[in-house]
Amino acid sequence: MTMPRGAGERTGVGHGHARYSFRVRVSSTALEGLLKEWARCRWVWNECVATSRTAHTSGTSSERRPACGPALLDKMLTEARARLEWLRAGSSVAQQQVVRDFAKARAKALKDRGDGLPAHRRAGFPRFKKKDTSRPSMNYTRRGFRLKNGRLHLAGGITLTVVWSRELGAEPSSVRIHQDSVGDWYASFVVPGRAEPLPKTGRTLGVDWGVRDIATTTSDAHDLPHPEHGRAARKEIGRYQRMMARRKPAEGQAASRGYREAKRQVAKVYRKVARRRQDGARKWAKSVMRDHDVIAVEDFRPRFLARSSLARKAADAAIGAARTALLDMARKHGRDVRLIPPVHTTMDCAECGARAKRPLALSERIYTCTACGATSPRDKNSARVMLVRAGLVPVGADGARPGGTRFRRAT
Repeated sequence: MTMPRGAGERTGVGHGHARYSFRVRVSSTALEGLLKEWARCRWVWNECVATSRTAHTSGTSSERRPACGPALLDKMLTEARARLEWLRAGSSVAQQQVVRDFAKARAKALKDRGDGLPAHRRAGFPRFKKKDTSRPSMNYTRRGFRLKNGRLHLAGGITLTVVWSRELGAEPSSVRIHQDSVGDWYASFVVPGRAEPLPKTGRTLGVDWGVRDIATTTSDAHDLPHPEHGRAARKEIGRYQRMMARRKPAEGQAASRGYREAKRQVAKVYRKVARRRQDGARKWAKSVMRDHDVIAVEDFRPRFLARSSLARKAADAAIGAARTALLDMARKHGRDVRLIPPVHTTMDCAECGARAKRPLALSERIYTCTACGATSPRDKNSARVMLVRAGLVPVGADGARPGGTRFRRAT
């Protein structure tokens, strides 16, 4: 199916697949149908949570607890649909996908616990979805929807008008209908990914993540500065948050229309900031992939920055969004990305491989090697270290030295 080209959102969802998100226009009849369908799906999810918790707490430590896999949950759904007429009036496709999503989330939580991961890195067990705080989200497989004359027809007689902004590229295998924090509805289609190889350039690039600059590379032309979108929107967000504070309802009272509108305006500003970050990250990733064949990237996990004094600036930098955009773009264009462990990257010298005796403080922005005397900006040196550790041929690297040695500790 072919749609007009435009600026639709495309994100990777796995090997060989991509997700295309489009805004949908929802009539009053369609809205009523979607909310009823979501109420049924939410009930199925909560029943899965209750069944799982019962299975987990039943029996003693010496007894084997009953399994709570997809087979048991499917049986529970079948019995519930046979017993409840209002549940049977909804789409079985969406309700079955709820069971699949729940089983996947529970299996991930059990795997993390079995692998002995720390508590802060584990996926939590699925929880109940409350009526007032959970946002509608429903998944439909191929037999639960169809596209006809540019409109999306869902199982249950729900018809939505999609705002097509680009081509889908292939027949979608599934679609997710969801509502964001502002109240707008979206349709996210999963389609088979199409490889779009770029011409070979014979060049390599090293990337180091940071807070002052989101990405510092071995090429000055491909550095990603910190745009500070969050800081620019802070004044507007503060104004609406003060409106919310003045109109905050008392405990037990319903929120006023003014409070709900101020809350919606805050969500709109945050959404605009997030889209600006994503747009900048994707444009930067596209330019990197267009000009380089192999990219050595610091495998950086920015979560620890949330507990530091740089938490606000780090959150505004959105390093995770830039990293995700880079990996998605590499997958799309068939480029080679090598993830490098970040340990000691600020202490090693890219020229001679010597290692400093102590870590550099964040205020020290110039790296000086005590072994060979080489001096360079701290982040630039780290970006060159990525290339050396990746074993790339530095002749094709922007600003990197030829040759390469094993790392040794400075004396």
